[in-house]
Amino acid sequence: MLNYFPEEVLEHVFSFLTSHPDRNAASLVCKSWYNVERFSRVKVFIGNCYAIGPERLISRFPRVRSLTLKGKPHFADFNLVPYDWGGYVYPWIEAMAKGSTNLEELRLKRMVVSDESLELLAKSFPNFKSLVLVNCEGFTTDGLAAIASNCRFLRELDLQENEVEDRRGQWLSCFPDSCTSLSSLNFACLKGEVNVAALERLVARCRNLKSLRLNHAVPPDALQKILAQSPQLVDLGAGCFAHDPESETYNKLKNVMQKCSSIRSLSGFLDVNVRCLPSIYPICINLTSLNLSYAPGIYSKELVKLIHKCKKLQRLWILDTIGDKGLGVVASTCKELQELRVFPSDFYGVGNVAVTEEGLVAISAGCPNLNSLLYFCQQMTNAALITVAKNCPNFIRFRLCTLNPTIPDAVTMQPLDEGMYAEQLEMLSIAFAGDSDKGMVYVLNGCKKLKKLEVRDSPFGNMALLTDTGKYETMRSLWMSSCGVTFGGCKTLAEKMPRLNVEIINERDEMEGRPDDRQKVEKMYLYRTLVGPRKDAPDFVLTL
Repeated sequence: MLNYFPEEVLEHVFSFLTSHPDRNAASLVCKSWYNVERFSRVKVFIGNCYAIGPERLISRFPRVRSLTLKGKPHFADFNLVPYDWGGYVYPWIEAMAKGSTNLEELRLKRMVVSDESLELLAKSFPNFKSLVLVNCEGFTTDGLAAIASNCRFLRELDLQENEVEDRRGQWLSCFPDSCTSLSSLNFACLKGEVNVAALERLVARCRNLKSLRLNHAVPPDALQKILAQSPQLVDLGAGCFAHDPESETYNKLKNVMQKCSSIRSLSGFLDVNVRCLPSIYPICINLTSLNLSYAPGIYSKELVKLIHKCKKLQRLWILDTIGDKGLGVVASTCKELQELRVFPSDFYGVGNVAVTEEGLVAISAGCPNLNSLLYFCQQMTNAALITVAKNCPNFIRFRLCTLNPTIPDAVTMQPLDEGMYAEQLEMLSIAFAGDSDKGMVYVLNGCKKLKKLEVRDSPFGNMALLTDTGKYETMRSLWMSSCGVTFGGCKTLAEKMPRLNVEIINERDEMEGRPDDRQKVEKMYLYRTLVGPRKDAPDFVLTL
């Protein structure tokens, strides 16, 4: 029936399809729907920057306004991907500038972003409004200055976990006096000094600012002034919270905090005096999100006092210094909790402070709406995993990391092998797991919706890699490092699946010739692509 509607009507109907999978499905119905979807799509998500080229993107979606682009594999976060492997954004920005697209939003993750690319971005798209960089590298504050100077309609500048070289602390002063459009500003990851006067002026004139996350260089007195100017804030990242509790500045901060009733999300506290934490108690009752994963100075006693006042929390990121008893307080207090992440305060597990299966079981019993979990712990048991699975049937993300992956069940000393079926699972990361190739084969066969699989330090070899090669046509990527896969196995896969890029990464020495087929590969990364082998591969990457 919809085939008989004018394209204008179809385009209006398609505007209600907001998810990328829904729009992808609609474009496959017929040629008419394909064309309508093609010309009406303004937001595009590309999970691998080498799966398609920028020219093909522009040809397919000429009216794109918002682009989300991912570069390096996820294991880059753990330093397993060489620094100069690739993931450069400049060719994308250059192609979109030449293609006369009216780009307004750019979201990048694990990409190499140069100052030249930021300057080109700032000068090529006059209506540019939003830049989000997550785990990116390669740029300096000079690039940020170009964005601030030239993007006169900028609403969002969000810098998360980036490696940024600080050449000068004056980039905030590059925002012109006419800039009043900012609604979100996050520079918590910057390590250098900040022009506090320029920051205060910017915040004062941006009356629609809802989200502000500061770095450690913003002093306590500036935080108090900023909050006094922006009571409309919903999301606050407090960089430095090391006040003198006897000072006039602290007393002013307490008074200002009582007026910040709009704040729903709180993070930061990179440097903190725990005696000053009572000043944030007045806003805790309304908090739905609390991130203290970068606050090692807040210990269990203070955390428990804080959590007791946060009864509406839906999202909590915390360090394991909270302990099992502290997690018990979370379980009894935060009944609406949906997402919990417990990070290690000591990644090597040599300290005495950590959480165990006891804390996880308490959370599962007290927080029935929990659907997303990241849990670093000292020990775990199969009985606890069974209990958690029964108590929380709505999990869509479950990441359990024991600090010593070789430790078995802490009670029975049996392997931690109680699993659950995961037919809805889309991404799986495995390390130090399995006894044979069968383990990986079970995952590939059983996880019907799997899109990304990452494996390291596991015994899976050629049999696991080659048993069901057709599965890779439905996946976005597969990463294997320190496993049993050989060069010959990878070569066989590349010959059978020509639409895959199979990359062998050997950073220890450049590959002048092809290795022996029996030689185990150090790292292998395969992914679907429409454009063939990439042109910017370094010498230590061999594409089969």
